[in-house]
Amino acid sequence: MQPVPFFRGHAPRSIARSLVLLTLGLTLPLMLGGCKSTALSDITGSIGGNRDAGPPSEAAALQKYTEDWGKRYERDPSRKDVVIAYARGLRMQGKYSQAIAVLQQMALRNPNDMEVLGYYGKALADGGRLDEAAGVLRQAHTADQPNWSIYSAQGSVADQLGEHGTAQGFYQEALRLNPGEPSVLSNYGLSLALSKQLPKAEEALRQAAEHPRADSRVRQNLALVLSLQGKFSEAEVVAGRDLPPEQAASNVATIRQMITQSNTWRDIQNGSQQNVAAVR
Repeated sequence: MQPVPFFRGHAPRSIARSLVLLTLGLTLPLMLGGCKSTALSDITGSIGGNRDAGPPSEAAALQKYTEDWGKRYERDPSRKDVVIAYARGLRMQGKYSQAIAVLQQMALRNPNDMEVLGYYGKALADGGRLDEAAGVLRQAHTADQPNWSIYSAQGSVADQLGEHGTAQGFYQEALRLNPGEPSVLSNYGLSLALSKQLPKAEEALRQAAEHPRADSRVRQNLALVLSLQGKFSEAEVVAGRDLPPEQAASNVATIRQMITQSNTWRDIQNGSQQNVAAVR
């Protein structure tokens, strides 16, 4: 996560953040059910080859993992593998400011290390420092060494800044390098929804959900887009693949209520209908 001409309008950023928050809110029961915590930008995939097995999903094990790597970091903060592993644990615990500080020091010592810059840029995105994240991620890969994960992370940042057209270009580049990657297709689908292209969003998310490596977040994103189109029964079926029937129905009911009560969601919904009418 190339130079990006960011819009500064408040409305696009507000809509983008609303969609992110709703998606996170709907998937929270899934995360809690599995004792799983995930940094938002990790939805776009990892960068480079990891030097450890990765943080565990259980809360207690994740705490121990982070503490163990933290001790190694205290002994030798100059080791890249230690810094990356420790920062990943911190991010998964939601300690974004601390992860940023750890990675910033490594980035300052290794300003040309694209792997370090990639992790640093993602941490900045987690912490909401979007303009900084865009600048760092721009340096985390090159035209002759493109990285699909970095493109996807750049797309995530651009979406949160309201630059949905730019974001979709990043996702398309990521998919060109890694065709069918469900995490990218999922982000691409949400971006299309934000730009009021709900049928196209559904198409991308269905493709993502059919992938063997698709996780619960992908399916909940599909349920969200189905609901925005009024396909509530189908959305419950999709959500029910990962949730008890009562919880799936509750999630869809929450979306339905938000559409009814929020101008933001009605704007997306009505804008999509107008786009379809224009094409016809």
